[in-house]
Amino acid sequence: MTDPLTPRLRIGIDTGGTFTDVVAFDERTGALTVTKTPTTPDDPAEGFMTGLAKVLRLAGAGPEAIAAVSHGTTIATNQLLEGEVGQLGFITTDGFEFMLEIARQSVPDGYGNSYFWVKPDRIVPPDLVKTVPGRLDHTGTELEPFDEAQAAQVARWFADRGIDTIGVCLLHSYANPAHEQQMARVLAREHPRAVVSLSCLVLPEYREYERAMTTLIDAAVKPRMSRYLAAISAQLAELRSGAVPLHVMTSGGGVATAHEVIGRPISTVLSGPAAGAVGAAMTAHNAGIDRVLTCDGGGTSSDVAVVVAGEPALTTEGAVGAYPSKIPMVDVVTVGAGGGSVAWLSPEGTLKVGPRSAGADPGPLCYARGGREVTVTDAHLALGRIPPHLLGGEMPLDEAAGRAGLAGLAARLGMTWPDCAAGILEISAWNQANAVRQITVKRGLDVRDFTLVTFGGSGSLLGCPLIEILGLRGLLVPPNPGNVSAFGLLTVDVRAEYVRTCIARHGQLDYQVMAARYDELAGQARAALLAQGFPAGRHRLLRSADLRYFGQAYELRVPVRADGPWAEVAGAAVAAFHAQHRALYGYDFSGDQRQQVEWVNLRVTGIGPIQRPKLAELAPGDGGQERALTGHRPVVFARSAAAVRTPVYWRPRLAAGDTLTGPAVIEEYGATVPVHPGFGVRVDNFGNLLIRSGGG
Repeated sequence: MTDPLTPRLRIGIDTGGTFTDVVAFDERTGALTVTKTPTTPDDPAEGFMTGLAKVLRLAGAGPEAIAAVSHGTTIATNQLLEGEVGQLGFITTDGFEFMLEIARQSVPDGYGNSYFWVKPDRIVPPDLVKTVPGRLDHTGTELEPFDEAQAAQVARWFADRGIDTIGVCLLHSYANPAHEQQMARVLAREHPRAVVSLSCLVLPEYREYERAMTTLIDAAVKPRMSRYLAAISAQLAELRSGAVPLHVMTSGGGVATAHEVIGRPISTVLSGPAAGAVGAAMTAHNAGIDRVLTCDGGGTSSDVAVVVAGEPALTTEGAVGAYPSKIPMVDVVTVGAGGGSVAWLSPEGTLKVGPRSAGADPGPLCYARGGREVTVTDAHLALGRIPPHLLGGEMPLDEAAGRAGLAGLAARLGMTWPDCAAGILEISAWNQANAVRQITVKRGLDVRDFTLVTFGGSGSLLGCPLIEILGLRGLLVPPNPGNVSAFGLLTVDVRAEYVRTCIARHGQLDYQVMAARYDELAGQARAALLAQGFPAGRHRLLRSADLRYFGQAYELRVPVRADGPWAEVAGAAVAAFHAQHRALYGYDFSGDQRQQVEWVNLRVTGIGPIQRPKLAELAPGDGGQERALTGHRPVVFARSAAAVRTPVYWRPRLAAGDTLTGPAVIEEYGATVPVHPGFGVRVDNFGNLLIRSGGG
């Protein structure tokens, strides 16, 4: 018999803008326990521990039952979105002090403005940039020795001025980290309180500007992230009287230990959205759908991603707020269209929604916490699309306060408050649709080929309008949609990713050099997995490469086989590149021998597999879905339409095979799904709601 005191619960905790979502998986029984608790923005650790205590109570377990905790956090994300990078120092190679001025030009708001090409603001002012003599060439060969005496002067200069957060990016350190490692030793000796990020550890790739920016962003978020993870690690240890394994979701779709993340916190900048995309991908795969779009609707924003063949698409050309970052991350488009998005009037008198949000505190008017602006949640409540409470009744809502705010806004627009509320929701739906188009049409994908998986507290509220606007195949709403991101934390493997720049044209590849560099990267990945407790027999290694046509500025990532003669392996990678280029841009040069393919970066991802929760299947129903009916209420489904007496169903009472037709409202603990007239719903064997226009 299993010892009841044996650790058996793996717990996923995802901290969002409004709520902290928690899921506990019992490895002994397979049971899942889900709950939510309000996020505490001033001290996210408080909401984390409150959610942990709550899920343990619901699971009937004590702290000794905790086997591991996986965490999705917005600490780094929010800090960068708010532009709070603090006072940073930057050390680079002598003669390259204006690297940040080079930057990359962009057109942030289109061509219709008074300015065209602009560069982002500096993350470090010129007076806090210092240089050190010493030079490497692009192969890593030393041309000029590192000047340790000058490096010591630079370290003391920063120490004397209280600049304690420093990024180091020396020329060509991706090819040879020796000079940066020497600089790190000097800083440790001369400025021991400094928090330091080295580009050779953060992003060992070429392109000096992106490498410098990514390194400086890593340095900027490191102090706050280190304090936060140290705080929750200490509280977990105190709770269970011993260390609790703590993993943190990374932007690339895996988890890493808290220790690994503290050393490279830039890897968590899209922690929450990545967890949601991975959880939704697994749900859709089990439902037999392999081409899906995921829409994670929260209180502040909606995050949209693409999943093909069960895997979310990745990119290394992302950004968080105004700051570019080249780390591997789930390809997510974020739009300010969440439940807390504020409705406001432009100077021209037109109605706008978002991107500003009322957040968790004070929140929407109906939260009755001092909010003063109308939000999307207020509109949903006033039209009857959500109940007069959240979290299954734990959080009552003030419908009168929301309606009063809508009436005031409607008067300024010269319309009725129901039409104003419906207009707010229409605009919010179009905002989400535009995000979907950015991640599909702009990437050469036909949105009509995809099913939309909606989750998060507000993700499914506008699902039916999105089907109509985009022409989607349909909608899939997982069970407990408000907790999919937390559930996703329990489905992802530990990942360790390593990269090495190796620029060469395909016809001039040295296969021995390629093999040696892949072996070196594989050794690093294996060492990282061993350090995290995965025996060699459980390691999985995936190889990939960044390729481009010679003369292009950016690359596409393609898989690289691990077996076969190198000439065949490299040829297969090039063929995959041609196919991917054609799918993305509509053309390729596969038949033109004059246009050569160039290899840029070699990559190895080490994967330590974990035990995934098995999704429980529902018992088939008897055709009597009235068992789930809890009552009726008037609901407005469109602008200028009358309220419709609408049946309300409690989702946990629905069974496999049940079908419903709109109008209907389906409620559960953490989310609500309004089913508009003309839409049908079918419940599949795993409890997913499959919604399509015209039928279930």
